[in-house]
Amino acid sequence: MPSVTAQDGRLTFYPGNQTVDLPFINFMKRYGTVFLNAYTNSPICCPSRAAMWSGLFTHLTESWNNFKGLDPDYVTWMDLMEKHGYRTQKYGKLDYTSGHHSVSNRVEAWTRDVDFLLRQEGRPMVNLTGDRKHVRVMEADWRNTDKAVNWIKEEAVNLTQPFVLYLGLNLPHPYPSPYAGENFGSSTFLTSPYWLEKEPVLPCLGPAQEWSCGCSPGERAAQALELLWRNLGLSSVCQRRFSEVNYEAIKIPKWSSLSLMHPVDYYSSYTKNCTGKFTKQEVRNIRAFYYAMCAETDAMLGEIISALRDTGLLKKTVVIFTADHGELAMEHRQFYKMSMYEGSSHVPLLVMGPGVKAQQQVPDVVSLVDIYPTMLDIARIPVPQNLSGYSLIPLLRGKAENEVSPRGPRPSWVLSEFHGCNVNSSMYMLRTGKWKYIAYSDGRSVLPQLFDLTADPDELTNVAIKFPLIAHSLDKLLRSIVNYPKVSSSVQQYNKRQFISWKQSLGQNYSNVIANLRWHQDWLKEPKKYENAIDKWLSQSQ
Repeated sequence: MPSVTAQDGRLTFYPGNQTVDLPFINFMKRYGTVFLNAYTNSPICCPSRAAMWSGLFTHLTESWNNFKGLDPDYVTWMDLMEKHGYRTQKYGKLDYTSGHHSVSNRVEAWTRDVDFLLRQEGRPMVNLTGDRKHVRVMEADWRNTDKAVNWIKEEAVNLTQPFVLYLGLNLPHPYPSPYAGENFGSSTFLTSPYWLEKEPVLPCLGPAQEWSCGCSPGERAAQALELLWRNLGLSSVCQRRFSEVNYEAIKIPKWSSLSLMHPVDYYSSYTKNCTGKFTKQEVRNIRAFYYAMCAETDAMLGEIISALRDTGLLKKTVVIFTADHGELAMEHRQFYKMSMYEGSSHVPLLVMGPGVKAQQQVPDVVSLVDIYPTMLDIARIPVPQNLSGYSLIPLLRGKAENEVSPRGPRPSWVLSEFHGCNVNSSMYMLRTGKWKYIAYSDGRSVLPQLFDLTADPDELTNVAIKFPLIAHSLDKLLRSIVNYPKVSSSVQQYNKRQFISWKQSLGQNYSNVIANLRWHQDWLKEPKKYENAIDKWLSQSQ
């Protein structure tokens, strides 16, 4: 199960898939199932992964931010599979337990109710490294991919028991930005010419036995895909990989004026350092580099699929590909995640293997909490009835959900929520049918948003006022799922407790430490003003 960080799920189907060549995603689509409406349960790393590993909504595990996830001894689906005889192995990024990520990340989340506005990120930028032979840009991810490949070839192939392998990748998440100082975040979109070249693709078509296109040794992903096609008895359709990103297909997103932005969106855009002027070329480059990073990620998926093919395990192994959240890549004047807009909340979810219907596109809304019951279902382990998620197996087999699920039909909605940094309010997203409803805080102090994704797929027009009955109905449904005003209040209390504890632990060093976090470039202009704002916040009762 390869799971990546920050991949926009819309790139796995039309029209998003026209912007970048993802051959192994396409391979999984051809021989498996793609979910067209899969969502994260919280658009940020740790809380999202906590939902996936626990099968529970964020408010149930209280995974409020990147510092607050699951307890280290929490029983995950992999723990249960191991208990039931599976050989288990994990490589790479896990990030679902508490206590991780930077101090800045924690403090920014804790202080989001403070009455100040500070930039917490470097301005998003691109960086081209290496040459056309530079394939392994994200070296740490490639090392973990190599470990997973070696484990398949040396361990899994010799097992007499079933196995489950998890590979966590950091790509296509933006990289740290050294130019902005050690206390800034990750605002650099980094790739090499190998993944970005703009020259047109040169097709090389022919029967499998005549396959010879002169591909360079570095073009391993295309070669591996060709081997898979051969193994399945298909004719050759190899392409010399001179083009990963289709610049002509890159869409420049429309932006609302700063004065017309939703107040929470404005806070997010400002703290992400995106309220300044950007040229169309800057935006196009950021998006192109991001797509190139997705292409490199796809090649790592290809290594896993190829290893399974080489060992004869591919046809008897279920392969799942997903991500913890998406990437806005300058949509809505933002990068990163921490948003309920599609670029941030819509994740890829593809499955192939025994019993999985091939060339199937599933329109039902699903989310990452569904992974837990699905994994147990695959292993024929009894599924706990208290989970937030539902098994995907009936959908993967093309069967009606209510015919086989002991819990009854799958809900027609999914829930996502966010309580972390770069957003100055807890937010809750309900997706059902063509509607996306987003509520904030206590449901009164911040106006909700309602989008018709059929008529407005770019989510540019909030129609909550135009359709008050629909907004009210969806808010009522949301409140039946989660008492969100109460949860928001709990998060506010938690944030204040955590900040007070952290401040007390610093003693006399407090002023110096807080002034030099990621917001230091703004903070140091008026340090006393911002300290006073925090003191005022701390003095207020909940």
